[in-house]
Amino acid sequence: MDQDGKQQAAEDGILIGTDGHPRCWWHGNLPDYLAYHDTEWGRPVADDRRLFEKICLEGFQSGLSWLTILRKRENFRAAFAGFDFDKVARFGAADVERLLGDAGIIRHRGKIEAAINNAARAVELVEEAGSLAAFVWRYEPAPEERPDRFDKASLGPLAKTAQSVALAKDLKKRGWKFFGPTTAYAFMQSVGIVNDHLESCWCRHDVENQRAQFDRPI
Repeated sequence: MDQDGKQQAAEDGILIGTDGHPRCWWHGNLPDYLAYHDTEWGRPVADDRRLFEKICLEGFQSGLSWLTILRKRENFRAAFAGFDFDKVARFGAADVERLLGDAGIIRHRGKIEAAINNAARAVELVEEAGSLAAFVWRYEPAPEERPDRFDKASLGPLAKTAQSVALAKDLKKRGWKFFGPTTAYAFMQSVGIVNDHLESCWCRHDVENQRAQFDRPI
């Protein structure tokens, strides 16, 4: 990033891309991160498998950079049966040992066991709510409930909100693990339950249009 880019990011969280488009600063003009920012982050998702994947990956990201997880995502998909939670829920001790030996993913026993546990909890939640999507989209805030999206101290969106605290609390009550309020909010941002692209980011209005046309699952 050049000095002008640093100054602009410091002032409003926007970084001008190499194509001239203004974007949320965190992509850093890294090609894979930039593509994720433009095509995925904040765009609404209703597919249960994709939602479960994001819940798992956000849990694995805890304490690490999202870019590290993003670059290992295909390895995670291969290791966790494409995040088919019906299959993952049947993983046993041998699978845990297999995953601990897989250098292509994050080899953290607690996070691995949490993903398997959460798969079983996802199966239960689908039986209760009809779909994982129907449950998590209950926590979409009304427009008037949205806080200021830009935290000038961190040059990024807020770390958690009342809705993410409530979602994390509800899932914890149901036995989910490695899914606290900050992880819950990162999940909500990534799957479009909130649109935290900054006002000057070229993606913001495109994402908002997608959200306006999105059929909320019930």
